Amino acid sequence: MLALFLFLILVAIVLGLIGAVVEGLFYLLIIGVVVFVADLVVLGARRSRRLHRHLVR
Repeated sequence: MLALFLFLILVAIVLGLIGAVVEGLFYLLIIGVVVFVADLVVLGARRSRRLHRHLVR
């Protein structure tokens, strides 16, 4: 799971850099930001669910 998280962070950074540098590809920057935010939300949801299960025991 951590490998997928790191891969998505890497993809978001690459898309953001390409979108910021290449003129006319601003949409790639937006996609990179969306991927980054979605990745953080999924990580937070998994961490919250794990913490909740641990407290219930």
